[in-house]
Amino acid sequence: MRFEFATAGRIVFGRGCAREAATLAQSLGRHALIVTGAHPERAQPLQQWLQAAGVQTTCFPVAGEPTVEHVRQGAALARQAGADLVLSFGGGSALDAGKAIAAMMTNTGELLDYLEVIGRGQPLTTPPAPFLAIPTTAGTGTEVTRNAVLASPAHRVKVSLRSPLLLARAAFVDPELTRNLPPALTATTGMDALTQLIEPYVSCRANPLVDALCEEGLKRAGRALRRAFAHGADLDAREDMALASLFSGLALANAGLGAVHGFAAPLGGSFTAPHGAVCAALLAPVMRVNLQAADARVPHSPLRERYQRIARLLTQNPAASAEDGIRWVADLCRDLGIPPLRAYGVAPAHFTELAQKAAQASSMKANPLPLTHAELLTILEAAW
Repeated sequence: MRFEFATAGRIVFGRGCAREAATLAQSLGRHALIVTGAHPERAQPLQQWLQAAGVQTTCFPVAGEPTVEHVRQGAALARQAGADLVLSFGGGSALDAGKAIAAMMTNTGELLDYLEVIGRGQPLTTPPAPFLAIPTTAGTGTEVTRNAVLASPAHRVKVSLRSPLLLARAAFVDPELTRNLPPALTATTGMDALTQLIEPYVSCRANPLVDALCEEGLKRAGRALRRAFAHGADLDAREDMALASLFSGLALANAGLGAVHGFAAPLGGSFTAPHGAVCAALLAPVMRVNLQAADARVPHSPLRERYQRIARLLTQNPAASAEDGIRWVADLCRDLGIPPLRAYGVAPAHFTELAQKAAQASSMKANPLPLTHAELLTILEAAW
């Protein structure tokens, strides 16, 4: 057995902990670029805390999912303003953008020099500007991962800037910041977290440390996601989901993902669809096809036992079968109002190209077993 575990330099979790970011920022720099989502006014409390600590601020809002151009613009703004550190305050988009901007503030050359798939894939050579992450959704776990997912509209694909240097100096995970999330966003981000707990648990790179995080996260998500969706002010449910999301980020960063995220990259690059909603639509079909493929081709595979354990954690039924867990996920998607892929303009004519691109995606390498082209098509048909 051999594995490694890398994460943010420091993780602070708890209600109200976000205000502690200002004290740390004060020790790291004098002028912070604050990367937010589409509504920078939501970061006003953070600006006030930083200014009270003597740290100047410049805001850079990122509307929608971050693109290569967002990173170029953000890095240029940071240099123009004289910023020497970056704080991301928002969902996964703001956090991914902030990581990449911090890297390009200090590394020479073009962003494409460092991007995988569409770029040259060169390693970052200079540590990024100090980066602090404050998530305001419970879904991506991006605050503790070592990659930044960026869209390239010109290439119709999402790709990663990937480096251990991208890990945040500190992540402040404050469940209170998620209390005002609307139900639809609670659903899609929560399903992203659930997917990121299931895929690393069955990954071909799974390890005991990640297993423990996934099992605890699955237990919490199983009992809390419906409650957070229906009763947004339920702070206990929000706390469970914030922790599940954090654990999902720790898990994916250290054990990989699988076919759900293998498909999510080309789908997200070609269609306007929330990442979490795409993952949700694909999750049960991927679980079903993975299980059938293992039963057919790898009879002594531990995969059925793993999916059975997932089912028992999610349903809290000690007698649940692997198939019960798949049905539970499908029922959850229905209850949360998750639409099928066709709602985003995906058509059967796109299936072959999507399956081919998914087969080449980096996330697919950690799927518990290789899937055939026909099996990939079956997944798309079931999610459509």
